[in-house]
Amino acid sequence: MSVTGKLDSLTLDGLDVFPHQPTDLSERTLTPEEMEKLRSDRVVSDFKQQKLETDAQKNWDLFYKRNTTNFFKDRHWTTREFDELKNCRESQGQKLVLLEAGCGVGNCIFPLLEEDLSIFIYACDFSPRAVEFVKQNALYCTERCLAFQCDLTKDDLQATIQVETVDVATLIFVLSAIHPEKMQRALEQLFKVLRPGGIVLFRDYGLYDHAMLRFKSGNKLGENFYVRQDGTRSFFFSREYLAGLFQQAGFETLVNEYVLRETVNKKEGLCVPRVFLQSKFCKPVSS
Repeated sequence: MSVTGKLDSLTLDGLDVFPHQPTDLSERTLTPEEMEKLRSDRVVSDFKQQKLETDAQKNWDLFYKRNTTNFFKDRHWTTREFDELKNCRESQGQKLVLLEAGCGVGNCIFPLLEEDLSIFIYACDFSPRAVEFVKQNALYCTERCLAFQCDLTKDDLQATIQVETVDVATLIFVLSAIHPEKMQRALEQLFKVLRPGGIVLFRDYGLYDHAMLRFKSGNKLGENFYVRQDGTRSFFFSREYLAGLFQQAGFETLVNEYVLRETVNKKEGLCVPRVFLQSKFCKPVSS
């Protein structure tokens, strides 16, 4: 397999991410060669971009058809990275109500259900096939979890979840897959179902991550927005851009930092810089 194959951006998503990683408020510094590469990237035609938007759900459904439940690792790191998954209850002994927006096949929700008996999870995904995989999991129990298909950019979350009943919502490698023009709508949906004081826990691609620099010319859709070979798309966030999106939706910023790490492939002698953005946003109590 080629180096390109080994370091596909989606493959890298599946790697476990450990706590206590270096964080930074400044974006990664590029070399002159990297800067020139980004400047010279050819942008995809408007026709193809429209087709990618039209086929977005189909492309993710095909992704899960090819990979079933075997692509991403279970995310056991979430409770170590986000204390709110254990502590964001209004009172001791209260059941935590969580919404995982973009649940995939359940790599985040099932470790949480195993670890915490006092939790109820709403789990939604763009892909009907992914939702079916969640429901087929032996750990899926309708008394503790409700999985449903939802397009956050146009469907109404309130058709399934009552207003202001969710304590914590997670967006983990999800918002980057949505067209930038539609991100605002998705965040506004989360705002409505979160209770006042509720929190959004966010982790996604950061600006100038290695995956961004790997895209060949002809894969660029717009500023910091790219398409993979399988038709799925990825946006790379700066701190300022992300904070602006959440603030426009009514949220307050609690934490918003780059996470810097390196992916090492000892067999190939490769060490590549990864940049993620890890953040916490709160729905004001006054709202």
